[in-house]
Amino acid sequence: MAAKGNGKAMTGFVVFAGSMLLVIGLINIFQAFIALFADERVLVTRENLVLVDLTAWGWVLLISGFLMLAVGSGLLTAQTWARVAAIVIVCLHAVTQIFWLNAYPVWSLLMIALDTVILFALTARWSDVRDRLGEPGEVKWSGQQAAELSAAEQHTPPLV
Repeated sequence: MAAKGNGKAMTGFVVFAGSMLLVIGLINIFQAFIALFADERVLVTRENLVLVDLTAWGWVLLISGFLMLAVGSGLLTAQTWARVAAIVIVCLHAVTQIFWLNAYPVWSLLMIALDTVILFALTARWSDVRDRLGEPGEVKWSGQQAAELSAAEQHTPPLV
């Protein structure tokens, strides 16, 4: 009984991870547009940053944002490729937050903590989660539903 409850909890964690990747991807895309098209509105102190080129930073954010959106969508459909890609992307995201630690310490630490929770969700008990979420497009039939379907087929008039 405890195993079933734990599977539900892990499924919830993976749904959380996929949802957070979607949110973080959207935030990255929003920040990228600001860095690319309105860079005078970005508040940075150049002496606290490792990277200072806002255009390159904007492109990196834009590409990573779209990747996070795609991977987050894949996680919500329990795709194994999305899990592997999400682990790589979240690890890279956590490492890049270290570069922003001097400029934005609170934001960077919060993002590193969130990345750690997402990594836990992606690496713990994936087989249970995949079984619980099921394959996309897969419909599980019970014996009762099959019996009802065959009974309904017997009473269906032929098409002319």
